[in-house]
Amino acid sequence: MISKSRYRLAGVLATVLLGLGLPASARNTASFQPLHTPATGEQHPGKFVWADLFTTDPVAATKFYTGLFGWTANIIDQQGKAYTVFSNGSHPVAGLAPRRTANLKRPSRWISYIAVSDIKATLDRVTAGGGLVRAPARDFPHRGFQAIIADPEGSPVGLLQSGSGDSADGEAQTGDWNWFQLYGKAPKTVSAFYAGVFKYDVTPDTRTVRKGDYLLTTDNLPRGGVAPLPERDDAQPGWIGVVRVEKMDEMLARVTALGGEVLLAPRAAAYESRFAIIADSTGGTIGLVEYVTTASLPSSP
Repeated sequence: MISKSRYRLAGVLATVLLGLGLPASARNTASFQPLHTPATGEQHPGKFVWADLFTTDPVAATKFYTGLFGWTANIIDQQGKAYTVFSNGSHPVAGLAPRRTANLKRPSRWISYIAVSDIKATLDRVTAGGGLVRAPARDFPHRGFQAIIADPEGSPVGLLQSGSGDSADGEAQTGDWNWFQLYGKAPKTVSAFYAGVFKYDVTPDTRTVRKGDYLLTTDNLPRGGVAPLPERDDAQPGWIGVVRVEKMDEMLARVTALGGEVLLAPRAAAYESRFAIIADSTGGTIGLVEYVTTASLPSSP
C-alpha cells in the first residue's frame, strides 16, 4: 500500500465554504494564500497535493483530528464564510469545509486533489473518458484553479492547477499524508480511465499477491494505487488517503477514545509496514500506516 514517493503537503484549498457559526474571536481574518511562498517552480502532474474534509460537524471533526494527530487548526474567515486549515507542525496538510446536512448519505467525506498542469484540458479528458464534472473549474486568486470530478464508478477526486507550483517529492513525516488508494469495482478498467485523464503509467502492483492491484505512476514515482473493492455488501468505490503514524496500537486506542471507529484492524503491508482503516467521529474515512522498521523503507526520491 505504500508509495516510494513520500508526500509533504502544503497549501489551502477552498471549495464550498459555509459559516461555522463560531464566534469572531475564534477566527482568523487573513486571506487565503498561495500553496507555496515563494513559488516552487516545480510541476508534478498526477501527484496528490492536498485533501479536504467536507463535514456536517466541523467542530467534532476538528476535535478528532487535532486530538489524534496533534494537528493544529486555523479557521480562516472571508466575508462570514469559514474554512479550517490543519497543519502538521509548521506546514499545512489538509483543509475542512462545512457542508449542509440535507439529503446526505455520508455526513463527512474526504476529497483528495491531484495536481494538473492544464485543468481545462484535463476536464475535457474526464468527460471523454466517461467521468463526470461534479464541480467545474474555479479560479481562487493566488491559489490556482480547482475542480472536482467523479470517475466512471462514481468515486470523487479533486483537480488542482496550482498558481505557485507543486510541492517537491520527499519522504512523508509522521502526521503527513503518505499514500492514496482507490478501491474500485473493476480496477483494470478504472485504472485505464485515470491513465487517460492524468497520463499515468499503469503497472501491476507486484508488492501484493492479489491480482487486480495496480500502481499509478508519473515522474517514475508511484502516486497512488488501485485495488479491488472489498467483498462486503456495504462496500462502495472510493479513494482513501493514508496518514503516516507511529505506535499504531496507541493511535487506534486514541481513535476509539475520540469517538471514532476502527474499520480495518492493522494488517501487514509493503515495506514491513502495518496498515489500518478508521472512521473519524463524524464518519470521514482515512487510512493509517506505521513502518515497523525504517531500514526497509525505499530511499527518498
